[in-house]
Amino acid sequence: MTEPDLSALRERAAHGDADATAQLIELATERGDLNELRGLADAGSADATDELIQLAAEQGNLEELRRLSDSGNATATDQLIELATEQDNMNELRRLADRGNITAAEQLGELTAE
Repeated sequence: MTEPDLSALRERAAHGDADATAQLIELATERGDLNELRGLADAGSADATDELIQLAAEQGNLEELRRLSDSGNATATDQLIELATEQDNMNELRRLADRGNITAAEQLGELTAE
């Protein structure tokens, strides 16, 4: 897809065209484009948010998952805990546990007990 085609698609999506939004989400996911997905998610697309979380987790992007988690997204929090556990990232688990996340506290306890 050419840049002019993408621009036209973005414009249609910005004006509420659900098909254009869905196409942008699909293209951004295929390209691994977190920025495009972030923009669509920030504009209110739940599908873009879901894809953004999945892609960030696949890419090991703690920063993006943290941003989404800190804004209240429970799915992002779950993915963040899973990724932090896989990476033995005690600091991230501690940060989440200190904010009251029981799952993070449990994972932290398991990792420190090993």
